[in-house]
Amino acid sequence: MEFHEKLQELRKRRGLTQEELAEMLYVSRTAISKWESGRGYPSIDSLKAIANCFSVTIDELLSGEKLITIAEEEKKENVRSMCGLLLGIIDLGTFLLIVLPLYPCTVEGFVYSVNLVDYAEVTEWIRLAYWGMFGMLVVMGVLQILLIKRKVEKSRAVIADISIGLGILLVLFLAITGETYAVTVAFLLVVAKGAVLLKSKEISKE
Repeated sequence: MEFHEKLQELRKRRGLTQEELAEMLYVSRTAISKWESGRGYPSIDSLKAIANCFSVTIDELLSGEKLITIAEEEKKENVRSMCGLLLGIIDLGTFLLIVLPLYPCTVEGFVYSVNLVDYAEVTEWIRLAYWGMFGMLVVMGVLQILLIKRKVEKSRAVIADISIGLGILLVLFLAITGETYAVTVAFLLVVAKGAVLLKSKEISKE
């Protein structure tokens, strides 16, 4: 008997609805429906909760081989989630390009470094472009962290790719406009994102 059949039988034997079992396991009714239809398996923690709920062992619910597969997939997902969280944090680090004194300001023949708020050595259009790109990357960071927290997987890869592309575009734009210090920081952020993204893709291929 497969896991989904065992779970359904145990639930019905106890006279529980999917909603009631979901409340006991602190999961959604959709999760119970997914497990009982054979479209997925619970996490290790949920398996332990199911075993405790019905007073059975995990081995009675799943074969050792399937349990190892679930554990490996859960480990991969945890690493992918950590990578996604790091990508979000790195994008939030774009805020440094706004607050750090990375831009030259000439006053009476002396050159000082100022932050973006006080920067006035370029045209208004270029400053607006800076604000726009920095703002979009910070928003990307917030979105990535929210997607991780809500466990939404479908959009994470798309957001990550947009983030990398926008980061590269920002580096090129800062280089063209001659912002030496700012382009260095932006380049380091892109390199960090690239390293994290490569690690995430390696984990997905294993």
